[in-house]
Amino acid sequence: MSNTQANTPVVKSENEFGKTGKFVLDNQKSLIFIAGAIIALILLYFAYQKFYLAPRELEATEQMHVAQDFWAKKDWDKAIKGDAGYPGFEKIINDYSNTKAANLAYFYLGTAYLNKGDFQKAVDNFTNFRGDDAVVASEALGSTGDAYVELKNYDKAETYFKKAVDKASNDFLSPLYLKKLGLVYDAEKNYKSAVETFQKIKTDYPTSSEAQTIDEYIARDQARQ
Repeated sequence: MSNTQANTPVVKSENEFGKTGKFVLDNQKSLIFIAGAIIALILLYFAYQKFYLAPRELEATEQMHVAQDFWAKKDWDKAIKGDAGYPGFEKIINDYSNTKAANLAYFYLGTAYLNKGDFQKAVDNFTNFRGDDAVVASEALGSTGDAYVELKNYDKAETYFKKAVDKASNDFLSPLYLKKLGLVYDAEKNYKSAVETFQKIKTDYPTSSEAQTIDEYIARDQARQ
C-alpha cells in the first residue's frame, strides 16, 4: 500500500474536524444563546419547585388535615365539601393542583363518593389518582373495580381488579381482589374463568382468609359449568 493511500483517512478526518470547527465559529452566537436558554430553564424549574410549589405543598397539607379527620369519621359530605373553617377535598384539588396533597385528595374523594353511592364520581376521582405506594395504589384500583361493579360495567371491573391484584402483589390484598374478580365472572355467568380465579387463590395464597372458604365457591361454579 502506498504512503498516499495510507494517509487518505487521516486527511479526511482532519477535513471533518476542520468543518466542525468552522461550524462552531460560524454559529457561535446561536450556540451560546441555546446554552444560555437551557441554563435559564433549569434555574426556572428549580425556582418553581422551591419558591412556588413547595410553599403550596405545605399550605395544602395544613389545609387538608380537617378533611382527613372528617373522612376518618366517615362524615363524607364534610370530607368532600369541608366546613366553614377548612376546605374539603374538592377545594384542595381545585386550589392546589399539581401538588402531592391534591393528588392524594383524589383518593380520599373517590372513597367518599364510593361510600355515598355516587359511583361515577368515585371512578372519576380514583382514575385521577397517581400513587407510588403499592398498597394505596392497589386500593384505588380495587375501589375503581368496586364502583364499576355497581355501575354494572363488568368489563371495566375485570380490568381494574386484575390491575389491583398485580399492583398489590401481597398475601393480604391480592386474594381479596382475586375473589372480587371471580365474583364478577360469576355475574357474567363465565363460570370457567370464575373457577380458575378462585383456584388461583387456593394455590397461590393458601394461608389467606379468602382461601379458607374458597372451596365452596369452586364447587358451586364447577357444578354450574
